[in-house]
Amino acid sequence: MAGKHKCPICSKPASPGGEHYPFCCERCRTIDLGNWSSGSYVISRPLTEAEQEDAGRPASHEDGLSD
Repeated sequence: MAGKHKCPICSKPASPGGEHYPFCCERCRTIDLGNWSSGSYVISRPLTEAEQEDAGRPASHEDGLSD
């Protein structure tokens, strides 16, 4: 199955050299953009203190992380 890629939105084949890759078409690309902008996609875990510092904001000890 090497070389076969599926669109993350509709699971149709997506060509790695295609204009809309990793999506199969403009429609799926637009759906994905809408999902990001509406907040449908979220980070699956809290940021670590190091990640928060890298982002330029102080780390919060209220998130349950320990040193």
